[in-house]
Amino acid sequence: MTRYATFLRAINVGGRTIKMDELKKLLAMPGFKNITSYIQSGNLAFDHAETNPGVLIAKIEAKLLKALGYEVKTFLKTRPELETVIKNNPFKDHPEDMALHVSFLSGVPSADATAQMLAFQNDFEQFRFIGSEAYILVKKGAYGETKFSNTFLEKKLKLHATTRNWATVNKMLDL
Repeated sequence: MTRYATFLRAINVGGRTIKMDELKKLLAMPGFKNITSYIQSGNLAFDHAETNPGVLIAKIEAKLLKALGYEVKTFLKTRPELETVIKNNPFKDHPEDMALHVSFLSGVPSADATAQMLAFQNDFEQFRFIGSEAYILVKKGAYGETKFSNTFLEKKLKLHATTRNWATVNKMLDL
């Protein structure tokens, strides 16, 4: 069995609400075991024998589309992959007044797209791309005001994205 951390995009934002207990019930499909959730923003963990994340993503997205009536982009990480995300943190020694977030991307952005993004950085908003993650450093409490939102990243990188704060990323490793 493989343990997966699941990050769902657009859960409990923009008027689209669902209780985590209901979300866990929706994931209770054949093969999904030990389903747990963390806070109300679409963070789930589960065990499954399937080793192809694409198969699981397709199952989850189809089930959520049918049950909720709208598309929910799904991002999966195995425990070793999540450990790598944490280990690769390029902002390990960031100032205390800054907050770290990770955007999980649906693929690895092109070198041209990431190079163009450099123009948008400033002293209070910085980012680094490593693999299929964007590490975003912003002033504490200012993520809601940053230009590096999911929508901005998706438009500029031509990929899907969902973002979590650093504490949530680390907590998901413990689930």
